[in-house]
Amino acid sequence: MDFKLNEEQGEFRALLRRFVDREIIPVAREWEQSDRYPTEIVKGMADMGLFGITVPEEYGGLDLDPVAFALVFEEIARGWMGIAGILGSHSLSCRLLAMHGTTEQKEKYLPDLATGKRRTGIGLTEPDAGTDLQGIRTTARLDGDHYVVNGSKIWITNARYADPLPVLVKTDPSASPAHTGMSVLLIEADTPGYEVTKDIPKLGYKGTESSEIQLDNVRVHKDQLLGGVEGTGMKQVLSALEWGRVNIAARSVGIAQRAYDEALSYSQQRHAFGKPISDFQAIQMKLGQLATQVQAARLMAYWSADAVRDGRADGATGMAKIFCSEVALEAAIDSLKVHGGYGYSTEFEVERLYRDAILMSIGEGTNDVLRTVVAKSLIKGETVVG
Repeated sequence: MDFKLNEEQGEFRALLRRFVDREIIPVAREWEQSDRYPTEIVKGMADMGLFGITVPEEYGGLDLDPVAFALVFEEIARGWMGIAGILGSHSLSCRLLAMHGTTEQKEKYLPDLATGKRRTGIGLTEPDAGTDLQGIRTTARLDGDHYVVNGSKIWITNARYADPLPVLVKTDPSASPAHTGMSVLLIEADTPGYEVTKDIPKLGYKGTESSEIQLDNVRVHKDQLLGGVEGTGMKQVLSALEWGRVNIAARSVGIAQRAYDEALSYSQQRHAFGKPISDFQAIQMKLGQLATQVQAARLMAYWSADAVRDGRADGATGMAKIFCSEVALEAAIDSLKVHGGYGYSTEFEVERLYRDAILMSIGEGTNDVLRTVVAKSLIKGETVVG
């Protein structure tokens, strides 16, 4: 076994780290607090080709291996998790299109998506359907050569910039089981009846918008049906969400790493009773635990990333997402404790890390639900422990 990054991956991480240290970390706290959209950072990511990390090379993308994919989100989340969200939803959607789109759909969209000229997200969740995607109510009725779409979506990242937005709909609402009647439509932003109605205020995860979308008799040509076959939408989405769980696990590692970095630095600068607080055993125990958990989470994230190379890896990605997201929150809380009262101040980074970490246990499926996904994978023998 080799637990080290290969030379190419190491150089890529170094490039990402320089970008984050130079372009993101110096402005993250100020821009987050003012709710300023990070236009310059987005441009920088586009210039680096990061909007093409899941786009095949034939369409101008980087087509990164899964571990390098994880590195992107770990490093960017170390600087500002909200920025990782901008890239995360886009990359998940690009992978969905690259895996399941028709040749015409890929040729139409992927080259511009790879450069960031076009951006995208993914329209799954609804007011009454989050983790339970089979409970969506958005419908698409075929009328001649067009689907007529009605419904709403909520918590959609990149909603104001997505063009097209893959939207999960029910093309056969009476199907049983429900997932056999679900499809994905690629809806372009200027389609009449498609409207981003509002951005949802959030505790954390700022820098990117999370929006509500209304679809009122939106007419979408049948050529925009992802893959050209009805009833396959749920399978298409689930295959892409595996990479989404790797994304969340890696973002969690980035948050945890930054929490550790801030705790270590502060403990060496802050003095009490005439010496740095890092000299006190209580602080040393927290630092030792923090470092151990961060490194364990990192290895779990990379392991899950490697597991998706060979296809479906529900168990591995579920385990990683659960573990890493919980480490991120624990790390943020412990870093707050090391900082004492200053950790509660918005003048220090750790309060933002805490607010961002909370989302990691909710996004891409709640941890409690994912525990059942992992268990089913174990029972079926698809995932083996040991």
